[in-house]
Amino acid sequence: MSGSIAQGTSRTHGNTHILHFLVRLPRPMEDVWPAVATPEGLGAWCTAVDVLQPRLDGAVSLRDLGSGRVTAWDVDRVAEYTVGGGGRIRFHLERAGDTGSVLRFTHEFQGERESEASWRSRFERLVEWLGAGS
Repeated sequence: MSGSIAQGTSRTHGNTHILHFLVRLPRPMEDVWPAVATPEGLGAWCTAVDVLQPRLDGAVSLRDLGSGRVTAWDVDRVAEYTVGGGGRIRFHLERAGDTGSVLRFTHEFQGERESEASWRSRFERLVEWLGAGS
């Protein structure tokens, strides 16, 4: 199985934008979790991480996205970060057979800071990084 990134969807409610992606990954959840829940993993494909306390209400500082708190944490399944300036960033992992996984991604933010194209580019790096054996 190779990775694939479904077309992102975007909705707007007033000044709040909600971006969704479905990313199929060629690795099991256990291999993908560190990519969305550790400084080394996030730094390899998304953005540098200055602080990440891996627990509910832990501090988080994602260099290109902002600083805030961990607002959801279900080990091996859900990592959600709410950061000032960057909004709410949620990674939800699901099994896809024995050797793959699906990442359901949501980014809720205000203003025009982030775009579908920038997240697609990040997810392309994620698929490449995981395919290389992380």
